[in-house]
Amino acid sequence: MPDGTILVISQVYVPDPAAVGQYMADAGARMAQDGWRVEVLTSARGYEDPTLRYPRRETIDGVEVRRLPLSSSGKTSVLRRLIGQVSFVAQCIVRGLLVRDLRAVLCTTSPPFGAAAGLAVAGLRRVPLTHWVMDVNPDQAVITGQLAGGSMFVKALEWLNRRTLRAADNVVSLDRFMQDRMSTKLAHPSADLAIVPPWPLDGRLAPIDHPDNPFRQQHGLADKLVFMYSGNHSPVHPLDTLLAAARDLEDRPEVVFVFVGGGSEKGRIEAAIEAGATNLRSLPYQPLERIAYSLSAADVHLVVLGDDMAGIVHPSKVYNAMLVGRAILYIGPRPSHVTDLLDRHEIGWEVRHGDVPAMVETLRRIASLDGASLAAKGRTARDVALTELDRDRLSAKLSTLVTGGASG
Repeated sequence: MPDGTILVISQVYVPDPAAVGQYMADAGARMAQDGWRVEVLTSARGYEDPTLRYPRRETIDGVEVRRLPLSSSGKTSVLRRLIGQVSFVAQCIVRGLLVRDLRAVLCTTSPPFGAAAGLAVAGLRRVPLTHWVMDVNPDQAVITGQLAGGSMFVKALEWLNRRTLRAADNVVSLDRFMQDRMSTKLAHPSADLAIVPPWPLDGRLAPIDHPDNPFRQQHGLADKLVFMYSGNHSPVHPLDTLLAAARDLEDRPEVVFVFVGGGSEKGRIEAAIEAGATNLRSLPYQPLERIAYSLSAADVHLVVLGDDMAGIVHPSKVYNAMLVGRAILYIGPRPSHVTDLLDRHEIGWEVRHGDVPAMVETLRRIASLDGASLAAKGRTARDVALTELDRDRLSAKLSTLVTGGASG
């Protein structure tokens, strides 16, 4: 029977709706189920909305959650994010050095500096470190123009990342493209490289038929064909092609594009609505207890990945869409982990960025399909999610990686 503590470091954690926190919660719960004492260090405030305050101490699914003050200032500016991240990392290092009977550390890339806390605590306490790479920075920030490629800050962050990767006992990526990038950064990897994709939130998600879904009634979607983008609205998920095509479908009043979530690009949706767009809807992140209703309200889910982002980010929203039995319309580069899914299974369509005519044609073709055709793709998507992306199997794999080197 395991005896000891696994420390999890993540700036976001449930009930915050950010996806990273939900996956870390599932991982922590699995390790607690396996018999370990699991302690999480996370932020006391919301990731998107720092006015949200969470309990400083609580136990969730057997995991002891410790929330730290002054560790999230929101995402309204790079400076505010940096201040919150530095404060979070400093507190994690101090707290981590005091954790009793520590046997292993799991850190992720939320925040990008979180690796520094994991590196320091694991090194000073002489315990194994697992780095679960959810996205790749500073690569992402440089490509989107948020940071200058040759700046001292970028060089410092890149140095820290390489130090963490080389010190880690396990480096876990979300897909084969991300693993290739990690291998390149390591050059001569001493860590074990593994792939554990993010799983659907199957403990909370099940398909809800449209007539039984109050979300559709509440938001005036009862008689609509709904294309939904749900998640973080970020420059790494550019919406230009979709928005341009949506304007061309305003002659189809039964077709609606619903954008659920938040992020720096959400203002573009709201500005288009204010400018008179009649077929766009903008809604905030939905509470976890309502997410099945929100996702099931769609007929087709939109999954978007920037042209240079394969191997840097992994739009995990595709899995939740699949689990609620909805077809996928992917906008992004090929190859990617989403095109891998589309190539293996009849679950949707794909369009390249910038090809507005193809986007319009695809949207109109989907709108002309009967309900049975859409439903068939959705059933296939759900079957794939339940078989290839089983939460219990994948979280057990991650738990084994984290705790495999821990002496019990």
